[in-house]
Formats: sequence, structure tokens, C-alpha cells
Amino acid sequence: MQVGLVTVGDELLTGDTVNTNAAWLGERLAERGASVERVVVVPDRIADIARVVNELRADYDAVIVTGGLGPTHDDLTMEGVAAAVGVPVEEHEEAVAWITDHTDYEAGDLVAGTTHLPKGSRMLPNEAGVAPGCVVEGIYVLPGVPEEMEAMFESVADEFAGEYRHVRVVEADEPESALVERVAQLRERFDVTVGSYPGEHVRLKLQSPDEDELDRAAAWLRERVDST
Repeated sequence: MQVGLVTVGDELLTGDTVNTNAAWLGERLAERGASVERVVVVPDRIADIARVVNELRADYDAVIVTGGLGPTHDDLTMEGVAAAVGVPVEEHEEAVAWITDHTDYEAGDLVAGTTHLPKGSRMLPNEAGVAPGCVVEGIYVLPGVPEEMEAMFESVADEFAGEYRHVRVVEADEPESALVERVAQLRERFDVTVGSYPGEHVRLKLQSPDEDELDRAAAWLRERVDST
């Protein structure tokens, strides 16, 4: 299953907030065998949200959007997603009922817009907050507050699946540029993917759904790199 991630918020683009949601979702999706193919950060603008969501949903099996939920002036994600699928936003009766039954809010106390979702969407209750999320045409709309986003994702995690890929890491005490030929040979010999992460040591991350093949590849590589 291939997934595109869209994180919404001017504060992410200005560096005022670190985009931890994308990293967390990438890790959780990988654990389930789903592949994150793209991560895009967009500003709090309806047109930008709609354009990027439409682009990603054309290319991938699902799109996850985080951030910009709620009733404040810059919470425009629901409108952007609705525009992407060509429907209006409207008050969602299930959202009103859930908030009334499970929070300290009464329907009359809610700020206008809190329970407005794209028409025809499935409401996702916010177990750790108030503003609900939703699912519409393969687009999963989650809050931006990390604890709210994480709780809501767990409620739909079973809807994301794929072939689990085992991981092995080989550390090399050599420059990354010196390893290019050996990595190319590794890819020719074994059915694995390889990621290279430079730092104090170069970390070579090998992945494959075939654990035996992966172990053979890791052993082959360890014999051919300088390690500490």
C-alpha cells in the first residue's frame, strides 16, 4: 500500500514547529508494511491543500492529511479536502452527537465550524481532543496536535497494510562516496533496497520482505566494508 502524507500549517514552513507528525506516521506505516512515497508540507490555504491532496490521491492508494482542524480562522484543512473531492463542508450529525456524548461540550457550546466535515465523509472521533477528523475517498484527515493525531491514527491503523519489510543495518567507517560501487554490487546480487545515511559512521539500511535474503545480503556487505 502506497501512501502520501500532507502536513498543513504555516508554522511548519516558517520553522516555528518541527514536523514530528510526518516522522511518526512514516514509522508507524512502515511497521504495517505500508510505503510512504511522498511527504508534502503546505500552507494554510484552501487552494494549496486541495491541489496537493488531488495530486497525491491520483498517485497513491491513500492520503493522510494532518493539521488545520478546528474552528479558528486558519483551520482550513476540511475546506481544502472538500474542494479536492468536489463536495461542500456541512455539519456532521455524528460528530455533533459524539462530542455531546463524550466531552464536556454541549452542541450549543461548540464554536461554529467545529463539527463541519466534507459531505459524505466518515467521521473520526477525537479521543484526545475535540475537533473530529474524517475519511473521504481514501483521504484520512487527522489533527495536527501530535497526541490527538496519534490517537486518531491508531483508530484507523488496521486500514493501512502491506508486505512487511525486515530491516538490517550495517555501519561502515568509510566515506559514503567510497561505498558506491559495493552498494551497486549488493543491489545486483540481492533483492534488497538500500538506504545510506551519513554521520559519524555511514549507516547502510537494508530492507527486504525475505528475511533470509536480507541476512545473506547483510553478511555479504559486512565482509566488504570497514567497520569500527
